[in-house]
Amino acid sequence: MEEVKAEALQMMGVFQVLPRLVVFDLDYTLWPFYCECRSKRDTPSLYPHAKGIMYALKHKGIDVAIASKSPTPDIATTFLDKLSIKSVFVAQEIFYSWTPKTDHFQRIHLGTGVPFNSMLFFDDDNKNIQAVSKMGVTSILVRDGVNLGAFKEGLTKFSQNRDASKNKQKRNR
Repeated sequence: MEEVKAEALQMMGVFQVLPRLVVFDLDYTLWPFYCECRSKRDTPSLYPHAKGIMYALKHKGIDVAIASKSPTPDIATTFLDKLSIKSVFVAQEIFYSWTPKTDHFQRIHLGTGVPFNSMLFFDDDNKNIQAVSKMGVTSILVRDGVNLGAFKEGLTKFSQNRDASKNKQKRNR
């Protein structure tokens, strides 16, 4: 974990603009399973880079949150406890919804006060990525969980989005 944390911190050092809040999905983003297919008695595990990335963000003073549509929030919460990472998150929006995660992000925004364009989001479901991107959140689709490659892609895209919005503001003056 320390090696991943160090590499993630080094990556963040390259960027002049960083997100104020990074939001993660749970199933197949932070961990390699669906909560509803597991029992509270099971021992969960995270993807190999997940914990190091989260602790690097905390070390940099960047808040971390969860947006999950799990139909079993009790199992998800139990697993966060078992993994000793529950305290890392400033917001935990874990509830089932038929729609993409726009409601989750409204709640995260209301609870944290962080504007959507200051957030970075990782998820394995393209419908969520598309819907949340339209809110102004920089959103990254992950294939095999969050890892340093996806993290770098997210930081790069966030930086590009911020630069683009600054240039648009200058042109509109």
